Amino acid sequence: MRNLWTLTRADLRQRLRDRSVLIFALVVPLALISVLNLVFGGVEDLELEPVTVAASTPADDMLGEVLLTTYGQMDGMDVTVEQVGAREARGMVDDGEAHLAVVVPGGISADLEAGRDATVEMVEGDDAGVEVDVLQSVTRSVLDQYRAGVVAAAAGGELGLTQAELGSISEQVAAATSTMTVVEGEAPDQQLDTGAALVAGQAGLFLLFTVGFGVLGMLTERKQGTLARLWSTPVRPGLVVLSKALVSLLLGVVATGVLLGVGALLFGADFGSPLVVAVLVLCVVIAATSLMFIIVRLARTEEQANIVQSILAIGLGTAGGSFFPISASGALGTVLDLNPVAAFTRGLGISHGGGGLGDVGGPILVMLGFAVVCLLLSRVVPDRGGVL
Repeated sequence: MRNLWTLTRADLRQRLRDRSVLIFALVVPLALISVLNLVFGGVEDLELEPVTVAASTPADDMLGEVLLTTYGQMDGMDVTVEQVGAREARGMVDDGEAHLAVVVPGGISADLEAGRDATVEMVEGDDAGVEVDVLQSVTRSVLDQYRAGVVAAAAGGELGLTQAELGSISEQVAAATSTMTVVEGEAPDQQLDTGAALVAGQAGLFLLFTVGFGVLGMLTERKQGTLARLWSTPVRPGLVVLSKALVSLLLGVVATGVLLGVGALLFGADFGSPLVVAVLVLCVVIAATSLMFIIVRLARTEEQANIVQSILAIGLGTAGGSFFPISASGALGTVLDLNPVAAFTRGLGISHGGGGLGDVGGPILVMLGFAVVCLLLSRVVPDRGGVL
């Protein structure tokens, strides 16, 4: 153990002196997370702006009354309704005085009750935003509900109901206005919000670069002759390899922990229990480190190792949702679920939702299973690097 600690400490000190370790492990990902925070940080803080509706509705028409009542009951959205004529309503939109014009033709209720087609005109302004889309959706919903009342009354007539009963049914269905409430929501359990998912994905992506400074460093030491001198000492070769793996583990755990911490501050993310997060970080670092043993056996030079590492890191990182969420079903979905970066993000989502260690057993099993498979493959692939 003393020899192992000595080798690990000496190698770790050497890696920390290399500025590229700090650049790829912390500086670049922190800069990228900061940029992503500026771009996506306010996406989920959507605030609906006040909106003005120019409404032209016929007097004493039930449908018009229902529409006006619905607009006034939209909680979380400030809607001002200006009752004007049809021509004036369109003119207010053209002049920028209203965001949306709603023109209800006269006799529309009678037309619908008689089974005749009727059209409600909606004209949106040039500066229409999501608020207008919401109002248009509400208007369509009210029209569909009113038409449902007409259909219900027609069905009642087929059943032989009296005129009074039909009128009552029609009024009850049509007057049951739907009130739209706009409230601030939270991501469901076991799912990270946009900012937290970006932080987790970026941490997983750059982890695949960070751990390479330990294990893949053997190729550099072979080129410099340091590895040959180590093989000539009484120290067992297995301890040398293990010390490289420990360096990768230490660098990966520290870098990932820092990225999650800083990312949580920038995005206001909550990843849940620190204990669960620590276990997930350790598991994903083990999975990432195990992949380096395959690379170090396949690559003849450090340049080849860096190329293969970059391809695998970007591929696994992107598939794991480092830049945007990816979902699939069937066989492709199963393959994506076996990605350690995706499992890491999924585990953090479970922890965010209040899950404990028992709840993250699935993602942990995926990451550790990935590590076992990579370590087994590293024993059977050709050792082109000549360092293991």
